[in-house]
Amino acid sequence: MAKKSYRIAVLPGDGTGPEVVREGVKVLDAASKKFGFTLNFTNFDFGGDRYLKTGEVLPDSASDQLRKFDAIFLGAIGHPDVKPGILEKGILLRLRFELDQYINLRPVKLYPGVETPLRNKGPEHIDYVVVRENTGGIYTGVGGITMKGTPNEVAVQSNVYTRFQVDRCIRYAFECTRRRNKKMTLALCGKTNVLTYVFDLWERAFHEIGAKEYPDIKREYYHVDATCMWMVKNPEWFDVIVTDNMFGDIITDLGAMTQGGMGIAAGGNINPEGVSMFEPIGGSAPKYTGMNVINPLAAICSCMMMLEHLGEARAAAAIEKSVMDVTANKLKSLSAGKMGFSTTEVGDLVAKGI
Repeated sequence: MAKKSYRIAVLPGDGTGPEVVREGVKVLDAASKKFGFTLNFTNFDFGGDRYLKTGEVLPDSASDQLRKFDAIFLGAIGHPDVKPGILEKGILLRLRFELDQYINLRPVKLYPGVETPLRNKGPEHIDYVVVRENTGGIYTGVGGITMKGTPNEVAVQSNVYTRFQVDRCIRYAFECTRRRNKKMTLALCGKTNVLTYVFDLWERAFHEIGAKEYPDIKREYYHVDATCMWMVKNPEWFDVIVTDNMFGDIITDLGAMTQGGMGIAAGGNINPEGVSMFEPIGGSAPKYTGMNVINPLAAICSCMMMLEHLGEARAAAAIEKSVMDVTANKLKSLSAGKMGFSTTEVGDLVAKGI
C-alpha cells in the first residue's frame, strides 16, 4: 500500500516566525517518519521583508497557488518597519476571506506543568474549544468615514451577517461538540440584550439547527461579558463555545492567558471543504528575532492541529503527548529566554519524544 502524501505550504513570515516554523517542521518530520506518511513542504516568502522590497503585500496569484495544497502552516505576520494593519489585513485577513476559512478553531487546554493565573485551577479544569466565525461580521469592513478631520466626523463599521454564514459556523460547532464527545454541550456566546438584530439571528439559528439536527447535544447561551467572567472563575463549565468574529477574537486571547499564555496557544483557520491554515497565536515577537529563545510550542501545537485535520489522528496524539511531557517534566517556564532550553532544543525534545 502506497504511503499517504500531503503537500504543505509553509509561510514562515516575520520576526520569530521562521524560528518557530523551523521547529514545527522538525516535529512534523519526526511524526511523519514514525507514522508512515510523507509531507512535502513548499516555502512562500509572504511577509514584511518581501513587502519592504517589492511594495506588494500579497500577489494576486497567492490564493490560487495555496488552494493546491492540503494545508498551510503560518509562522507569524507583523513587521516593526511596516505600519500595523497593512500586513495583517493584506495577508492574514485576505487569505482567510479568499480561501473562505470561515472557522477559527481555538482549543483552550491547560497542559501539565504549565502555570495558569487562575488560582486552584489545573489541567482537569481548563479543556474546551472556541469556534469563532472567521469571515463575516464587523471585520469585513462594511462602513466608512465621512467629514474626516472635522468636528462632525462620522465613522461607521457595521456588523453584517447572513443566515448562510451563521448556519455553517453553528453546524461546524455542533459537529465539533459531537466529535469531542465530552460534556456534549455547545454554548452560544453573544449579546442578545443589546445587539438585538445580529444575535437574534444567531440565537434563532442556534436553537433551530440544534433542535432539528443535534438533539443529543445540550444547548446553552451566555452573554459575552458573562462568558469572560466564567472563563476566569469556572472554566470547567465549558465544552465548546461558538461565537461571532469580534467576540471570538477577544475571548480566545483571554482563553490563551488561562492556558499559560501566547507561547502555548495554537489555532486553525478552517475551510472544511478547502484548504485550511494553522498558526501559533502569539505574533511575530520581533524583539526576540534571531536570538533562538522564543517558545516554539504554540507552533508545534498548531502542527498537531494540522495533522488531526488531515486525518492523521495517531500522529497528532503523539505530538500532544510529547508536548505534555515537555511541559510537565522539562521546561522551567513558557516565557522566552526563561525556558531553560533554546528554541531549537525545545523542538528537539518534542521531536525525540514522539
